[in-house]
Amino acid sequence: MADSMEKLVALCKRRGFVFPSSEIYGGFGAIYDYGHYGVLLKNNIRDSWWKSMVQMREDVVGLDSAIFMHPRTWEASGHVDSFDDPQVDCKKCKARFRADHILEEFGVNADKKPLDFINEELDKLRVDKKLKCAVCGSTDMTPAKKFSLMVKSNLGSPTSDLCEENVVYLRPETCGGIYLEYKNTIDSLHPKLPFGIAQVGKAFRNEIVARQFIFRTREFEQMEMQYFLHPSMMEEKFEEWQSIRWQWYLDNGIPENKIRWYKHEKLAHYASKAYDVEFDFQGLGGFKEVEGIHARGDWDLSQHSKFSGVDLSYFDEANKERFIPHILETSVGLTRLLLMFLDNAYTEEQVGEETRVVMKFPKHLAPVKIAVFPLLKNKPELVAKAKEVFNGLKEKFFCEFDDNGNIGKRYRRQDEIGTPYCVTVDFDSLEDNSVTVRDRDTMEQSRIKISDLVSYFTNNLV
Repeated sequence: MADSMEKLVALCKRRGFVFPSSEIYGGFGAIYDYGHYGVLLKNNIRDSWWKSMVQMREDVVGLDSAIFMHPRTWEASGHVDSFDDPQVDCKKCKARFRADHILEEFGVNADKKPLDFINEELDKLRVDKKLKCAVCGSTDMTPAKKFSLMVKSNLGSPTSDLCEENVVYLRPETCGGIYLEYKNTIDSLHPKLPFGIAQVGKAFRNEIVARQFIFRTREFEQMEMQYFLHPSMMEEKFEEWQSIRWQWYLDNGIPENKIRWYKHEKLAHYASKAYDVEFDFQGLGGFKEVEGIHARGDWDLSQHSKFSGVDLSYFDEANKERFIPHILETSVGLTRLLLMFLDNAYTEEQVGEETRVVMKFPKHLAPVKIAVFPLLKNKPELVAKAKEVFNGLKEKFFCEFDDNGNIGKRYRRQDEIGTPYCVTVDFDSLEDNSVTVRDRDTMEQSRIKISDLVSYFTNNLV
């Protein structure tokens, strides 16, 4: 497991997918930057989600809400009072740990359990001499205490004046902005229930211990859709959205045996049902959550109506009924999906006496679709012809021109990037206006007329 993740992390840095943030200053814990290929891959995943959730549907509209919102937003939602994790510290080396993660390693499920339960379980481990600091090995650990996950900031006042009276928060999830713009959406677009509001955006959580590469970070991107409906519709629509979201993974090349549903037994007080989509990460040692689907009841709009004093009810003209809509939520981590697709794509194959590393992304998600090579970089006529081919393709497909090193090295580099097709312009191309097209997955080569390339790739890049 560790070896698999180390290889993936090394490839991500070597090939420009993911970099440690602020590395020249020693790095910044649990924050990552996304390089050229990482951005391209992330945007392709985002666009696939957006197309499925908004473009192809008549009942979902888009939104891009602000990261900063009125502080009362998070009081109404309950985040200020209860958005926290249990923290324990090593008294010797001062290392911090999440108590529920420690207990998980001993087979105790402490997710969302009260501190009294967590501390009772920790005491049992202390008595058995099993509770040790993972950093220094000391058994002198503090009891668990609450650690707020909210990231505080200030607007319009000096940093020195930061206190609870003038604090603002970086949003811990993107759905808050959707609830605040529910009324404006109703008033401006006049959608009929049921309808959804979808958005993609940054969120921030002050994790005690962020780990597992980009799986759990302090700054991340979410793709969320809040679906507003009459409570009588919830059961039917929940199953419908489960089916829609499951199919999205299959349509994007995730094998059905690598995903599963996890049903939450312990629910938030306002929820009636909650399921997670889990993916079997080879680099993380098993199934981990990538998406959640939740039946949230009327909690969110009721709370914001109460705290703001604004009526957020909906009047159904057909049935002459006024009610607070219930909400069905689909929430997925974009950066977790990025790791999922990286993990799923990473492949090692034996080719002769060497091992080929190839990222087998679905072709429509691959960062670069086509790489164009001149056979030799020191032959101006080949370079000119290759540039001509490249310029003819780049308006329709994301392409890359590569003339660095021999053909074998270029193939291996593009394999590690995940480029589905490589096009080589050779001396015969100058005579027959054809090129050699090499398939990433099969490594088979075909001779294709330059005039046919656009239609060839249009048909095959799906």
